[in-house]
Amino acid sequence: MKDPVPGIEAIPHEENLRYFNVIMNGPAQSPYEGGHFKLELFLPEEYPMGPPKVRFLTKIYHPNTDKLGRICLDILKDRWSPALQIRTVLLSIQALLSAPNPDDPLANDVAEHWKSNEKEAIETAKEWTHKYAV
Repeated sequence: MKDPVPGIEAIPHEENLRYFNVIMNGPAQSPYEGGHFKLELFLPEEYPMGPPKVRFLTKIYHPNTDKLGRICLDILKDRWSPALQIRTVLLSIQALLSAPNPDDPLANDVAEHWKSNEKEAIETAKEWTHKYAV
């Protein structure tokens, strides 16, 4: 990325420049603080008319990601615009870590946990961060 984002590193794969290895630091004052999350970002043939494909490779306890690491984020789906930059996508994912949205979940079990006992769900997210992302 020409314009680096603090706490996010995106490195193009040597053999395929459409594929990026991403390291994202968990945002401060979130359950993910202190974690270093690996993601993969792929620019499909239809990019920039279609959104990039992004998923977490590091396990994460979050209502807007599923067990396969897929991310529920409007700009990766129906709100995509060719005017959006990769930088914007990565910043939006980092913002999602700061503000989980259990009302638009991808992992229903995690979302239910978040809604029924937010304090306990946040503790679980912290435990997963320390177990898988440190």
